[in-house]
Parts: sequence; C-alpha cells; structure tokens
Amino acid sequence: MKLNFPETGLPVANILPDLAAALSTAPAVILQAAPGAGKTTLVPLFLLKAGLCGNRKIIMLEPRRLAARAAARRMADLLGEEVGDTVGYRVRLDSRVSARTRIEVVTEGILTRRMQDDPELADVGIIIFDEFHERSLQTDLGLALVRQVQEILRADLKLVVMSATLETERLAAFLNDAPVLRSVGRQFLVETRFLDRPPTGRPEREVALAVEQALANDSGDILVFLPGAGEINRAQAMLGGASSRAGAVLVPLYGNLPQKEQDRAILADAEGRRKIVLSTDIAETSLTIEGVRIVIDAGLARYPRFDPNSGMSRLETRRVSRASADQRRGRAGRLGPGVCYRLWTAAEDRGLIEHAEPEIVTADLSALLLELAKWGVCDVADLAWMTVPPPGPVAQGRDMLTALGALDPAGKITALGEKIVRLPLHPRLAGMVIRARALKAQALACDIAALLSERDILSRDREAPNADLRDRLEMLASSRHRSGKGAGALGQVARVSRDIARRLKVTPEPFDPAKSGALLAFAYSDRIGELREGSMVQYRLSGGRGARLADNDKLQGEPYLVAADLDGKGREATIRLAAPITHAEIEQGFAADILSLRRVFWDEKKERVLAVSERKLGALVLECKRLKSPEPAEISAALLSAIRQKGLTVLPFDEDSRSLMDRLCFAAVHQPNGGWPDSSEETLLATLDDWLLPFLGPLSTLAGLKKLNIREILLAQLDWDQQKSLDRIAPERIVVPSGSTIRLDYSNPQHPVLAVRLQEVFGLEDLPKLANGAVAITAHLLSPARRPVQITEDLASFWSTTYGDVKKDLKGRYPRHYWPDDPLQAEATAKLKPRPGRGTSR
Repeated sequence: MKLNFPETGLPVANILPDLAAALSTAPAVILQAAPGAGKTTLVPLFLLKAGLCGNRKIIMLEPRRLAARAAARRMADLLGEEVGDTVGYRVRLDSRVSARTRIEVVTEGILTRRMQDDPELADVGIIIFDEFHERSLQTDLGLALVRQVQEILRADLKLVVMSATLETERLAAFLNDAPVLRSVGRQFLVETRFLDRPPTGRPEREVALAVEQALANDSGDILVFLPGAGEINRAQAMLGGASSRAGAVLVPLYGNLPQKEQDRAILADAEGRRKIVLSTDIAETSLTIEGVRIVIDAGLARYPRFDPNSGMSRLETRRVSRASADQRRGRAGRLGPGVCYRLWTAAEDRGLIEHAEPEIVTADLSALLLELAKWGVCDVADLAWMTVPPPGPVAQGRDMLTALGALDPAGKITALGEKIVRLPLHPRLAGMVIRARALKAQALACDIAALLSERDILSRDREAPNADLRDRLEMLASSRHRSGKGAGALGQVARVSRDIARRLKVTPEPFDPAKSGALLAFAYSDRIGELREGSMVQYRLSGGRGARLADNDKLQGEPYLVAADLDGKGREATIRLAAPITHAEIEQGFAADILSLRRVFWDEKKERVLAVSERKLGALVLECKRLKSPEPAEISAALLSAIRQKGLTVLPFDEDSRSLMDRLCFAAVHQPNGGWPDSSEETLLATLDDWLLPFLGPLSTLAGLKKLNIREILLAQLDWDQQKSLDRIAPERIVVPSGSTIRLDYSNPQHPVLAVRLQEVFGLEDLPKLANGAVAITAHLLSPARRPVQITEDLASFWSTTYGDVKKDLKGRYPRHYWPDDPLQAEATAKLKPRPGRGTSR
C-alpha cells in the first residue's frame, strides 16, 4: 500500500519502526506522543502497511464522534481515497465503511457492541485506544473486555494505547509491564499568559474580553474553550460586533451541532477570513483546527457526576486538570509559535490537579453493569480494571436494573435486559421504549427517549419556567411537519428518534402526548411524584426523595407527575423536565408493584396512634383507609416507637419518680450485688418494652401517657425484699428534729445531700449514715431564705467550731429568728419564732 504523506516529517514517524518491533513481541504497547506528533493518523496506517495484523482489521477508538470522523477523513486523504474505502468510521447515527475497509475508526460504544456480538473479534488484529487519558466509562469498559479476550480467547490480538498525557507507569503495570514508547512531538513555542487577579464574572464575559485583546494584539485564528453550549451561545452574542469590526467569523463547535457546522469549525474559512472557534472540550484532543495560533481557555469543563444517595446524575462545571489545560494550550503550537490566554492566575495554575478523575469513579454505572451481565460477568471483581468501579454506584445500578427487570435477583441478564442492552440508550429509556408497545405508543416513546438523550430543545425562561415534556414533543412534531428533517438541536433529536424506531421496527402511530407521563413512569418508576398537601410545586417521589418545580412552572398544581430530569442537589431536587400522570395510569401501569399494607403508626400532627390500611407504590400512598379496631399490642408498639423517638420527656416524670431513679442508682453503686435494675435514662429508653409496656393498656395518645404513675411503674421492677432493702440503705426521706420529713437528694451517688434550714436541726449532734453505715450524708445548711450558709458531713464539728460565726452573720440579717447560743440544747423549729424581750439571752 502506497501512502501519500506530505507529512512524512511528523515526529511520531521516527518511532514507528520501534512500535512495530514492540508489537511483534508484546501483546500491548503504550505510545505517549505530544500534541501534533501525528499519532492519530500515522500509527494506524503504518501498522496496516507493516502487515502486523495480517488479513485482519485495525480498530481505532476515539472518544468523540467528531474526532472519529476527522481522523478517518485525514487518513483517507493521505491514501488518496474516499472515506469508506481502506479507511472508514462507525459512530452513532453515521457510518462510512465497505467490504474494502481495513481500518475502522469507531467511538467506544461501537467497540463494546461489536465485542458483545463477536467476543472473539475474529476479523480484528489490532485495537488502538486513542486519547486514552480522557478515561471515559466506555474506554475503561472496553479495555477491561479486550484484556479478557486477549487472556482467554485471542492471545494474538494486539493492543496499542495512545495519548499525549498518560499515567504511563501505572498503565504499563496494569498491562503486565507493557513497553512504553515516547515521541517528543513537533510542538512550537507557546507563550502562556495569565490573569493578574482571579476572574469574578461569568466565563463568557472573561472570554469576550480576552478575544477582543487577542484580535487587537495577536495574529492567527483563535480557539476558545468554554464549558458548554450555553456559554458558547452567550459568548457568540457578546462578540458579534468585535468579530465584524476585525473581519473575523465566529464559529461554534460542540457535540450536538450538525456535521456540516462541525466541519466548518475545523476547516479554514472558505473566504479566507480570520476565524474564532468557540468550542467545548471536544476540541481538546485529536483534532487539528487549521490556522489556530491563539488559544483562550476559560479553564472549565462539564463532567457527569452520579450521586448514589439520590440515584441521579448531574453535570458539574469544574476546573480542568493540568493535563487538560496542557492539551488545550498545545492546540496553539501545532502549526507555528502561538499564544495561550489562561483565564486564571499563575497562583491558581499551581493548584491544578494533575489528572481528572476517570468517569468510572463519578458516573452512573447501570449501563456498564448491564453490558457486563450481557458479557456473562455478574461481579465487577471478575474483570481486571484500570480503576475498580466504586461499590456505591455499583450497588445502586444493580438495584435499578433489577427493579427495571433487566437483571434477575442473581444479577444475570433477563430476556428484557437482552433487548435493552442492544439499544444505544440509557437502560431506563431503553426499557421504556420496549414496554411502550403495550400502550401502542412506541413512536412517542422513541421521541421521548431522543429528547431525554440530547440537549433540551426548549430554552429556559426564568420568568416563565416550563418543565412540561409535552411541549417539547409538540415542538418536535411541528418541526417534522414543516421540513421533514430539521436542523440544530431539533434535527439531532429527530435523527436519534428515527434511529431508535428503525432498530425496533416501529410503525407509525397516532401522536398522543397525553401518554407521555405513563411512558416516563416505565423509565422512572422511582420518580413518580405526588403533590404535597398545601403546596403547588412540592412533590414526594415514589423513591422517597422530595422534589419541586420552579415557582410558577407551567406544571404547578398537577396532582401527579413523573420527573425525568432532576438536578439532584440539596434536600429537594429541582424538577427540570416532567410530564403529568393520572392516578388511573399509575394503577394500571404498576398493578404488580403496588403493595397493600396494614399499618399502625404514630401520627405526629394528631399526637396519637393511628391504624390504616394503605395501597402504596414505593413511598407514594395511593389509597388510605382508617382501621377501626387495631390490636392493643400494635397500638402499644407504635406508642413505644414514638416515645423512643421523642425521648423520656414525654412521660410524666415527677420529683418522686426522679428521686426513685436516683435512689436505685445509689443502691447499685453501694450494693452492686443487690440485683438493682439500671435506672439511667439511656437504659430506661432502651428497655421500654420491659418496664413500661405492661402498664400502657389501651393508651394511644400523649395526653393518655400523662396519667401514668412513673414512680409506681419503676417500683414494680423491685420485689418486696428489694423495696424494703432500698428503704433501709437509701431512704427517700429522713425526719429532722423540727419534725419535718425532708427528701434526700441522691443525684450524686457518692455524696447524697440533705438540704435543710439550719434551725430545723438544732439539737441534732450528727446525721445518720446510709448504705448500712457506709456513706455519710452531706448537709446543706440553709438560711431562713433557704440559701446555703454551710456544707458539711460533720454536723458535730460544725456546732463546735463554725456555728458561732454563722450565728453572728445570720442574727444580723434575720433578727426575728431564733439563734441560740447552744444549738445542741436548743429546740429545733420549722416556724418563725417571736423576737425575745429585752435582756433575754438566747
């Protein structure tokens, strides 16, 4: 085969013989080559010419459709052929191959499907993973499957892993010490310019300022990196005037654009004008955009992140890694010296992470798990992974697939799962399209699946929010009637819908968007929402979470709806896309999943136990009837559950019951072998069934609990001998000389306290001992105003040493009270004494 190479000087050409030699002896080789080295186009062609795959094909994986088409087109140009001859491509909704094709450039999901159909890959000799550093979910899955094929079925199958930025040591170890080849690349000097201070505005504003500066000060076409299509559209609007004044053309570039629009961004402008390409990270790797000498990088990208707690995925806008930032900067140095404007500071640059997390760590793994089940793997540990799938998302994905009916309880693929896995859709949407046949609405389901798989075709309006899926379906139907094909986002949705319908051989059906809620429920049975009482926008979802519509959304007030798109944030997710569903549709569509339950529970609002019979779908109560005669044991169990939740404060603990608890604690400390029950609050709360349940009887309300005598209930735990022993070693009260019976405070079991007015213990030489004479009582001697004047455990010593000083102080403050000179001979009193006459000594 003759290669027409105007680019024979590309740096990667120098190591191609080494690559051939390494592949002849090793099953896998790693090739690290700088941007612009030519690896994407030259490596497949060289390996084919070298005959390393015999009569078999070379499959090269590209992570993006645009890159796959561009790579195939460039290789075909080098051969002087059309795409589809020696070199072709296969991507979703588009393929250019023939019987003559020897090199196929494919997106990663295409490889997985090919391996599922032909695990041996009988007609493939070499598989090339290009731009492996992007580490998409399909990349990691494809690599794991290829390795198993090499080990079990095809020892002769060769593997090449390529990228400009790779964790080469780790990857080489994973590939059983695969040899690593490096090409320095032909990279021209790129001047890097940073901001003086961190950006504060929206990224498109910072980009617009940088573009205007570059138009004025630098030459060459400009490639701008922004996180998404929304920012690109806003930047395009901001830059319209500046680009016109500079004689430049503004060109967007992102995944959902039609192929002609994407080609317009990649190729030089037909009229020779200066070009400003506003791109997502789709232009970060593989592509050479002709004429680019300036890169303006907002430093942001959108990454999918799956939340196992909510079961939802969302796109997060995050700072790019150093590897991605370097890839972007490299776009400016492919054709000559260039400039890179980094819209962050040099200090922020030093803080960039080296590599972004692989998607397998952050993504919804349900599609991967279904592919594995189709492959015959029920446990992810049965395959070798570059990064092991995390257990949380694995469990979540398996549960979802089981609920969908795609996996059986053992994790094996079902007949429905076999149908789902063949469709290029999320398993939820694939299951919906298949089940839609029962509603005679498969064509509508294809439209819904396409709408949910692509970017929203309806622009968001904060003033008049509209989450209604039916309006999108009407827009799609209208576009078909107008033009048949449509352009932009609508055209892409229509193409995806046609592809799904073709695969399932769907015939035309009457257009009835009213069925959209019932269809969505097949995909999102855990997101059927019931409007909360008293609200127009808040919903309880069948999966147990809360969700809400934006205020004033068109769907507000719908009794039931199915949420197809949620942001997953916070306690209540925001519903971005949904459709109404009727009670009857829920009953009909989920008859087998609706449970009839008998429930006796505590109602917080009514503060009583209620008994109901319910029909439920997940967390949704579809029907509820009051039961008249629940079993007493059920009532008591529900009441105890409420007490456990609220704590012992709902029980009528008074001074007598608290005193008994403290006395039992005192007894347990000082007579540990006495068999005393643990009366701490923690234990009492944990053992309600033992001590409280027998006394609840017919009680079912908090008000009824107030009638309980907690002291008597606690005392019932003691037998007769224990009660007598408790009175002896820890009496509740003692009689003082004044005749008063005063309660002892046992809250500190080491120092029980008698708080008594000083005048009531005149004549008492000392206090009795507790716990069979082992523990002294601490006397808190009080003034007539019941304020402590002395604390002592030795009353006799107090009388003889300290009383005189206390008497002088108290006599001056309380002259009408009785203050004898000899307290041991005086009469104790609890009453106010008349003031003695003059000359009388007391």
